[in-house]
Amino acid sequence: MNAPLDYRPPATDLLPVIHLDEAMIVVDKPSGLLSVPGRLPQHKDSMISRLQAVYPDALTVHRLDMDTSGLMVFARGSKVHRTLSKAFEAKAVSKRYVALVRGVVADDEGEVDLPILKDWPNRPKHMVHEDGKPSQTRWKVLERLDEKTLVELTPLTGRTHQLRIHMAELGHGILGDCWYGSPESMAGAARLCLHAAGLSFTHPATGQMCSFEADASFM
Repeated sequence: MNAPLDYRPPATDLLPVIHLDEAMIVVDKPSGLLSVPGRLPQHKDSMISRLQAVYPDALTVHRLDMDTSGLMVFARGSKVHRTLSKAFEAKAVSKRYVALVRGVVADDEGEVDLPILKDWPNRPKHMVHEDGKPSQTRWKVLERLDEKTLVELTPLTGRTHQLRIHMAELGHGILGDCWYGSPESMAGAARLCLHAAGLSFTHPATGQMCSFEADASFM
């Protein structure tokens, strides 16, 4: 098992709220901040903890990895929480990520279809394994740069570390990925270059389709 997390969450003088109404809160979570508190006392600082200090009715609907930045939606109250949770479970939420990966990706687009299983001896890591849960990721090249490529990633399933694992298996690990990337992937990246850039779903109160976008800070 890995050593305890050396947690050094970034300070945010202002909450990174990009949308607020009576039903929900949408934030642009910074890289390095946990979505929810960890079990140890030193891991209690998190996006939901900071939100609830100002908005006590905020409830977690979904999560992002600590090192992943980007869009998260939080429900305000239990009724909205049930509605949004069902939407995520039913895959009625469209999610779009952007990532900087190692090397120049040759093809313009494709799909990775590899099952993912928890790597129990090395948890919380996961791995590709034939006994794992079905996992699919669509990818598309946005821009080819010097020795790296900017890609758009669309997860068709929601497995832990799915995007990081699938890009590593493709031979183009996400820059800054200390768990699944190669040593080359770590070079020249101060953070994991993975960002939840787009969210679209039906508003839980109005029933209207709503979409949110947030640019990646590593670009």
